[in-house]
Amino acid sequence: MEPTVTDDARIADAKRLATICYALYAASCLVGMTAIAAIIVNYLKRDDVAGTWVASHFEWQIKTFWYGLAGAVVSWLLMFVLIGFPLLLAVLVWVIYRIVKGWLALADGKTVDASKLL
Repeated sequence: MEPTVTDDARIADAKRLATICYALYAASCLVGMTAIAAIIVNYLKRDDVAGTWVASHFEWQIKTFWYGLAGAVVSWLLMFVLIGFPLLLAVLVWVIYRIVKGWLALADGKTVDASKLL
């Protein structure tokens, strides 16, 4: 069955939203608050993208946010024993990696496996 115009428009809208969220997550590496806007969009539009290949990107972004936040909190708590500084850097590198990997897959029209951490 060939996709209808509405299917194409739905996927185009989903891809646009995922791109906006990736941009917000990328900006959050400099200005942390933009990740809050991105996670809100992810949750508000999650049902709208369900059933499309772009849904995997929303799951990927949501997991990146929560694992990144958990890693940052643990890093901050461990700062007093100095291990938190390199741990925070590792979390930042991991978040950047996930943003780049996901965004490139989105641009190529591919899904991402949200069940994997790397």
